[in-house]
Amino acid sequence: MTPEQIVRTFFEEVRSGRNLDYANTLMAEQVLAHQVIAEEEATVTRTPSDYADHVREMMEAYGDFSLQIQELLAQGDKVYVRWRQVGTHVGEVDGYAPTHLPVIEIASAVYRVENERIAEYWIQIDRLGIEKQLERNQS
Repeated sequence: MTPEQIVRTFFEEVRSGRNLDYANTLMAEQVLAHQVIAEEEATVTRTPSDYADHVREMMEAYGDFSLQIQELLAQGDKVYVRWRQVGTHVGEVDGYAPTHLPVIEIASAVYRVENERIAEYWIQIDRLGIEKQLERNQS
């Protein structure tokens, strides 16, 4: 598969929560995940199992969310994806009790593919937008 096909399949199967076991096929044993949280960069190492657990946590918080790729661009071994995720706040999130109201996540990431597996990614999520929705929904 091409890097574009690998990342698209990753979103359709793993990131969506449909087939979490497929992470073992699409991700390297150790994936560097570069994240920006409150303007501070952090890098964590994720395994396919860690990532599957991460998606399970999202499902516990937001139920069976929908995930729509809004843009996908590929160049060489890198693939840029921008997406929109819509879920229902069904589990506690950052101290916010469930409201059963919709929460929308807008995010983007660049994935680097090596040996037909995702080896590294750089992700940015509109965390403030999520927090504002959680606050508003509590009212």
